Amino acid sequence: MGVSPHLVILPILLPMAAGALLLLFEERRHKLKAGINIVATVLLLVLSIWLLRLVDTSGGPVTHVYRLGDWPAPFAIVLVLDRLSALMMMLASVLAAASLVFSLARWHKGGPHFHSLFQFLLMGVNGAFLTGDLFNLFVFFEVLLAASYGLMLHGSGTFRVRAGLHYIAINLAASLLFLIGVSLIYGVTGTLNMADLATRVPDIAPENRALFAAGAAILGTAFLVKAGMWPLCFWLPPAYMAASAPASALFAILSKVGFYVLLRLTLLVFGAGAGSLSGFGSQVLLFGGMATIAFGAFGVLASQSLGRLAGYSLLISSGTLLAAVGLGDTAAVSGAMFYLVSSTLSISAFFLLIELVERAQEPAADLLMVTMEAYGIEPEPEDEEEEEVGVVMPGALAILGVCFGLLALLLAGLPPLSGFIGKFALIDAVFNPDGLGTTAGGPNGAGWLLTALLILSGLAALLAMMRTGIRTFWAPLEVIVPRVLVVEIVPVIALIGLCVLLTVNAGTVMRYTDAAAQALHEPRSYVDSVMPEAGTVGQPEQAQ
Repeated sequence: MGVSPHLVILPILLPMAAGALLLLFEERRHKLKAGINIVATVLLLVLSIWLLRLVDTSGGPVTHVYRLGDWPAPFAIVLVLDRLSALMMMLASVLAAASLVFSLARWHKGGPHFHSLFQFLLMGVNGAFLTGDLFNLFVFFEVLLAASYGLMLHGSGTFRVRAGLHYIAINLAASLLFLIGVSLIYGVTGTLNMADLATRVPDIAPENRALFAAGAAILGTAFLVKAGMWPLCFWLPPAYMAASAPASALFAILSKVGFYVLLRLTLLVFGAGAGSLSGFGSQVLLFGGMATIAFGAFGVLASQSLGRLAGYSLLISSGTLLAAVGLGDTAAVSGAMFYLVSSTLSISAFFLLIELVERAQEPAADLLMVTMEAYGIEPEPEDEEEEEVGVVMPGALAILGVCFGLLALLLAGLPPLSGFIGKFALIDAVFNPDGLGTTAGGPNGAGWLLTALLILSGLAALLAMMRTGIRTFWAPLEVIVPRVLVVEIVPVIALIGLCVLLTVNAGTVMRYTDAAAQALHEPRSYVDSVMPEAGTVGQPEQAQ
């Protein structure tokens, strides 16, 4: 085995070692711990870029398998790197770098073990993206959740603690569902290796299929909670609103873990070769995703605070991705992956920007403005004899305003930025006659409904962002010049810049996502890479 295959395990080992090392130093050594965290995160970012280039070849589906202990699957613990997992790790590393830089202004000193929790969260996220085994997925799932509990409560405060306890309770319930679902699946199939599971599902005895389907449904529910599908999403906006800005920005990737697992299992285990279980749960994902988009759209319209607006925008993103998985079409999955990158970068930048924008507002400014609007009361001018045309906007406020405007375009999906390209790709996939949302003559009712929801949710986001922008930057009751540090505004500009770069290089990125979607719809390549002896190893026993 050469050097390159060992790189597959480094995204797990690197943050694990860094997190353990950080625990050896006392909390007063902030600069040292921050330096170690920065070095580890930068190395992880470079490594994720390397792995992305490793799988991005023109020779068709590329899957790299790392077998711990060099035992053959399904007995070994395997890590599997393909285009999808490489893309997700790259996205997580980018968000981690931006969130960490932002936290250096003050948040990394707001509570104990921030840097260790930060690295352990990355370890769990990368492990979830790489593992090829459901039980080890549960292990990494718990690692990232345990770290997220600490980051959720980081900084204390009554509202944060209350929302954090709700967050912990909901995710503990999801973990219980995860265990129940995994147990039922193992009881029926005798394996938890995803590739081995894909080979056994078509041969499940008829009398056991209902039990297996129940286990898969319970397991899927656990990830739908994490992905934020309606009606399992009521915990998400308050929790993400209450968390600190860098924690919320990093948490934007956590809901995508649920989407990743659902996408992986739907196309690998319940793909075209699954027999009577082919397409299991797709309709639930399609209609549940559309319900989530509608709920998120109403939420952004009703939101009077920036944090809640960002939380509901995240729900719109999650609903869009889940509906795309439910379509089951190659083009829809490709468009969903492009949209995933754009929306996650945008929402993460928005969470960071919110803290900076709120410094320019009085604590009760939003509530007072809403009350005045409701009763039709206009604010009285301070001097009626002198009429001023325009106002002098300080430099910091101008930069925040430009960033806010660009994020409004991205979240609403308006041209020419990447948010529009992602939504356009999804709508184009709906009109493709190969998906579940289509018929031979074009889109069916579900396809038209999804198209309408994608457009209307963008309109709702635009209206909400315009309303908030006017209150904040155009007609505030009192102009306050916010104090913004360079390490705070640079991550926001960098994330928006990546969205612009994504727009300019949309063709290259779409080529990558097309190849990734095509590989996901050809699960035999994945199975053959993980289990080259699939003809003799891991075959189901004959029914007694």
